[in-house]
Amino acid sequence: MTPPEQPEIDTSRPHPARMWNYWIGGKDYYEIDKQVGDEAAAAFPAIGEVARHSRACLGRMVRHLAENEGIRQFLDIGTGLPTHDNTHEVAQRVAPESRVVYVDNDPLVLVHARALLAGRPEGRTDYLQCDVREPDRILAEAARTLDLARPVGLIMFGIMGNVIDDDEAYAIVRRFVAALAPGSFLAFNDGTGVLDKEGREEGIRIARERGSSPYIARTPEQIAEFFTGLELLEPGVVSTSRWRPGPHPFGTPPEIDATCGLARKP
Repeated sequence: MTPPEQPEIDTSRPHPARMWNYWIGGKDYYEIDKQVGDEAAAAFPAIGEVARHSRACLGRMVRHLAENEGIRQFLDIGTGLPTHDNTHEVAQRVAPESRVVYVDNDPLVLVHARALLAGRPEGRTDYLQCDVREPDRILAEAARTLDLARPVGLIMFGIMGNVIDDDEAYAIVRRFVAALAPGSFLAFNDGTGVLDKEGREEGIRIARERGSSPYIARTPEQIAEFFTGLELLEPGVVSTSRWRPGPHPFGTPPEIDATCGLARKP
């Protein structure tokens, strides 16, 4: 796929994908994203830790799906800006024939889409500029690259907090899962406000007042509802830092204000 001509990017307002890139130590953001990112981090100091642990967990889940579950197709919705160990890099390192479709609504991600599309020649990668609220369009366009009659790893990391209505958010995820073949997986992660509810809410308020998209921090119990009807893998719905973290020199990693899980469609 050849990305279309460069879209117009509003550099006067922050965007969640670009602030996230800033928080994880990336380089693809604008001054407004840094300014608002710093203001939000002053109110909610743990956001950088949340971002970095979430990125690491994404890699662990994708690697598990490719290595241990035989998944060779991935639909990554809300992918954000390219950085280290993108989904296709992790998956194709295990299985070069893996196919990955990325979806995001930030025009800057489209500008960098060529980096996302530079996968192994044995596999295939594609990019869709689309909003998560358009599941039918995403599924139809993803079907150009993925065989939806076979298992798919659906990746939804840090995206559903942007759909602030609970009923709408649950309906969107159910629509995606319903369209996937049995044996598919949902890898889901989103922010919470359990450890620092006041700081999280203040950080959200700052970003929203400066022009960023609305966001809601759900409880771990609310996040667990996204897995209704699915078979959760161990250790279940847990703090993102504690999903199969591997050996750690200082013992079990501390909890963070983000919750995740990985589940199979029966």
